[in-house]
Amino acid sequence: MENLCKIRDIQRSVKEFEQTFEKRFDICLNEGMVLCSLTNKEKLSSGEIGESLGISFSNASKVIASAEKKGLIKRFLCKEDKRQMLFSITEKGQRLMKSIDCEELELPDLLRQTIK
Repeated sequence: MENLCKIRDIQRSVKEFEQTFEKRFDICLNEGMVLCSLTNKEKLSSGEIGESLGISFSNASKVIASAEKKGLIKRFLCKEDKRQMLFSITEKGQRLMKSIDCEELELPDLLRQTIK
C-alpha cells in the first residue's frame, strides 16, 4: 500500500508541475514534449511522436492537433510514402522552446527528490 500512496503523490506532483508549466508557457506538458521530440529530430510521424511521448495513437493525434492549431508544428506529406503525414517544428515552436529554460522551471519538492 505504501508504494501505491507514493505513486499517487508523484502523480499529484506531476499534475501540479503541469498546471504551472501550462500557465507560464500556454502549452500543456505533452505539447512541450512534442516540441522537445521535434527539436531533436527533423521530422516525425504521428506514431513516432506517440511512441516518444509514451501515449496512445489517439492521444498523440489530439496533442498534435492542438500544437498544430497553435502554430507550433506543421504537417507535410512524406516524400517516400505519400500516404504518411510527417510533422516538424515551426519557427514559432522553436522560439518557444528556446524561451523555456528547464533549469529555471521549479519542480515540486517530491519530483525534485525523485529526479535526483
